[in-house]
Amino acid sequence: MPAALYTAQSRGEARHTARRRGEADNAARHRGEADHAARSSAAPPRGESGRRRYHPAIPAHIDQTRLPPGIYFDARGRGRWYLQFRDEANRLRRRNVADAQATLDELRQIAAERDGLARDSLAYLAAAFHAAEQFQQLAPRTQQDYAWCRKLLIEMPTKLGKPLGELPTRQFQPALVQRLVDRIASDGTPAKANHLLRYLRRLFRWGINRGYCDTNPARGVEAARERRRRRLPELETIDALTAFARERGQRRRGEAGACAPYLWIVMELAYICRLRGIEVVTLTDAHHTPAGVHTNRRKGSRDSVIRWYPRLRHAWDAATRHRDALWRARALPVPKEAAARPLIVAADGAALQKSSLDSAWQRFIRLAIAERVIRPEQRFGLHDLKRRGITDTAGTRHDKLEASGHRSAAMMDVYDLSVPLVPWPGYRAEAV
Repeated sequence: MPAALYTAQSRGEARHTARRRGEADNAARHRGEADHAARSSAAPPRGESGRRRYHPAIPAHIDQTRLPPGIYFDARGRGRWYLQFRDEANRLRRRNVADAQATLDELRQIAAERDGLARDSLAYLAAAFHAAEQFQQLAPRTQQDYAWCRKLLIEMPTKLGKPLGELPTRQFQPALVQRLVDRIASDGTPAKANHLLRYLRRLFRWGINRGYCDTNPARGVEAARERRRRRLPELETIDALTAFARERGQRRRGEAGACAPYLWIVMELAYICRLRGIEVVTLTDAHHTPAGVHTNRRKGSRDSVIRWYPRLRHAWDAATRHRDALWRARALPVPKEAAARPLIVAADGAALQKSSLDSAWQRFIRLAIAERVIRPEQRFGLHDLKRRGITDTAGTRHDKLEASGHRSAAMMDVYDLSVPLVPWPGYRAEAV
């Protein structure tokens, strides 16, 4: 066979082989994409119980139980979210809609737009607010609180046979919001009604400023009247609980009847310094001054310096000893900056969170009632220790105002439950 003919034939066979190999690769790639879509689907196959199965490829910040249907995740590369749909020829198509950093609210908003959710509805306004940058800048606890309010309002049934979230925002009038507040308050939950009212005010105010709605129907609506809880624990009750917390805090973690070792310290600081719970757990070594403890009050209250005296010094030193011992046992580094050294720490050595303090306090109170240290009607909250501390402050109203950090006498009256001792008519000091 001539060399030229042999070369041409070899080239033809090579092209034919490459063509067949390319077709096989394309088919394998299509099968792989189909298999991957089935595996990485945000709506994975349901088990016998009907619940969605957890898929590890989906980003950890996504709650898979709340994913909207029809949105899928592709874990290849950096990851991306996409929609699947069929075109006019009934061919399965795909459209990328978000990257792996997308939040659950953003995905739900995309699903709402796909499903044709009315752009003037309350649900659409709430979805836009929760996906906005202003919402992302809120504190994590505030975001959780707003997410709870949103879910409650969007799913609330109406007499029209559809949820409240589907109503157009233009149909919301002050009278409608007032009926909503009154109905929830009549169920015995006035605090819940006021909670939702404040959320609606914030939601519509945000919507007006960004062109989603024209009016704020929640503005001017009367809030429900809440039952005031002004508990003033007796000093004997506080002393008994403090001693009980100190004794049970010495038990090993996990032992029956044990409580958090920092609880009695928190109680002492809350009473002596007239502090809220969040203000106690955010104290650091930077608040230690030669004159006393420099407070870090919230909600616009004025800071003050609580002078050192033996009881305060004992509580502060106990907190630092417990923290330092825990850091040494865990071989944790000690921050150089005083502001980076928290006074109250959790079992892992990190700064104690307010939610952890609340949980530990409730467990402790239930334990104290079960052990008959206090009666059920004697239970109180950490915040009531601040009220007791302000009430027990000696001196004039001005002295109590300075000690509490309140900027107005009206606010101090909420905490100061002392009864003034006044003279009789015609009293003269020189006549006594």
